[in-house]
Amino acid sequence: MLHASGMVLDNASPTVTGHLTRNTRIAAVKTPVVDEDVGVAASIRIVNRQTLTREDFTESGTATPEMLDFLAACLRYGISICVAGATSSGKTTVAGWLLTTIPDNKRIFTIENGSRELQLVREKDGKVVNSVVHTLTRDSENERQRVDQIALVDICLRFNPDILVVGEMRGAEANAAQEAARIGFAVLTTIHSNSCEATYRRMVSLCKRAVDMSDETLMSYVTEAYPLVVFCKQLENKQRRMMEIAECEILPDGARRYNTLFRYRITDNRLEDGKFIIDGHHEKVCEPSKSLQKRLIENGMPTTQLEALLQPKETEVSA
Repeated sequence: MLHASGMVLDNASPTVTGHLTRNTRIAAVKTPVVDEDVGVAASIRIVNRQTLTREDFTESGTATPEMLDFLAACLRYGISICVAGATSSGKTTVAGWLLTTIPDNKRIFTIENGSRELQLVREKDGKVVNSVVHTLTRDSENERQRVDQIALVDICLRFNPDILVVGEMRGAEANAAQEAARIGFAVLTTIHSNSCEATYRRMVSLCKRAVDMSDETLMSYVTEAYPLVVFCKQLENKQRRMMEIAECEILPDGARRYNTLFRYRITDNRLEDGKFIIDGHHEKVCEPSKSLQKRLIENGMPTTQLEALLQPKETEVSA
C-alpha cells in the first residue's frame, strides 16, 4: 500500500508515513519498533474533503457570522492567519472554508504534505475560473527525488501568489513560511497547538529545527509574521468550537501584546441521561488594534467594510 507514495516498510525503515489516495493517509510501523508478536501496526486516516459552508459553521455553533466575516476579510486583504488546534479539531476545515471566500482573480498556491485535503479549483461552464496551484510533497528514500515543504515554499515565491497556503506546519518549513509572511505574502497555515498564545511558542520550536537563533529573535519573527491566530477545539461532547481568535499586537517600543478578539465561554458542563452537555456562547472581547486596522486599509479594504466589521454585535448564544 505504501508504494503509492513511494515508501518502503522494511528493516532499514521500520517507521513510515505516506498516502494511499488523495484523501487517505497511512502511518505504519514494524518490528523491531513494535513487539515481534505484533508484526506490523498501521493507522489509516480518511480525510473528509467535504467543504462546509458559512451556514454550516454558524448553525452548528462552531463560530458566529461575525467571527467568520472578520477572518475572511482579513485574509482577503493580506493578513496572515494561523489556525491552531489538536487533531480532529477542525483546523483544516476552517482553513479550507476561508480559502473559498477568496475572489477568483487572486492567485492561491497551496503546499500539502503527501495527500491533498484542499480542493480550491472552481469551474464554470466547464472552464476553470480561478487561479490555483496545488502542490504536494514527495517523500522518497532517494534524497535527490525527495521534495519537501521547504523546497515548495521556495518555488512558490517565484509564482508571486496572493495567498500562500502551507497545509500544516510540522517541522523546519515553519521557518520558510514565516519568512514568506514577513516579506509581504499573505500566508494561511495550520499547526498543532493547545492555545492561541502557545501557538507562537510552538512555531518558535519548529523554526529552531531550521535555524540557530535565539527564542527571543524567533518569537519576534513569528509574531510579526502571523498577526492572527485562531484556536479550534473538539469538546468533550464531540462538538467543534472556534475557541478563540487572538491578535498579537506589536507596540511602538517593539513589545508584544496578546489581545483576545473573540472567544467561546463555557458556562456549564453536566451529564444528562448519560450525555455530556456543554453550555456556552461566543462573545466579542475587543476590537482589532489600530495598527491592524491601518494595515487592512492600506491593503485595500473599503472603509465601509472595516466600519461594518467594527460595529458591536450582540453576544450569540450556542449550546
